[in-house]
Amino acid sequence: VAKEAAKMEKAMSKEEARMARELEKKMASKVVIKRVERNKRKRVTTVTGLEVFGVDLKKTAKEFANHFACGGSVSKNPQGQDEIVVQGDFSNEILQIILKKHPSVPQDNIELVEEEKKSKKDAAAAPE
Repeated sequence: VAKEAAKMEKAMSKEEARMARELEKKMASKVVIKRVERNKRKRVTTVTGLEVFGVDLKKTAKEFANHFACGGSVSKNPQGQDEIVVQGDFSNEILQIILKKHPSVPQDNIELVEEEKKSKKDAAAAPE
């Protein structure tokens, strides 16, 4: 009987440790909302890191597409992570929707990034 109790105790502590690691991982991970310039005036907004918080990416991409009346999809980025791609510059609005509809994502873990392409003029001036 004592052995079974010890086994149960060990299993419980392992489970608690696993849950603590999971929580730590969630708190350490970031959701990045990035605005990327495609060409002259066209932009896309990408959202990475939502899957860590248990958010269904396809469902969320569809919500964004319906809300903003634009194209929204889930694709893999060069690092191999899934990301939501929304056509258009909606970074601030997406932040508000994530905070409202997904309370499991803490606001401190959301990061807004703006990425601009270097124009040919900037690229030519840089080597000097």
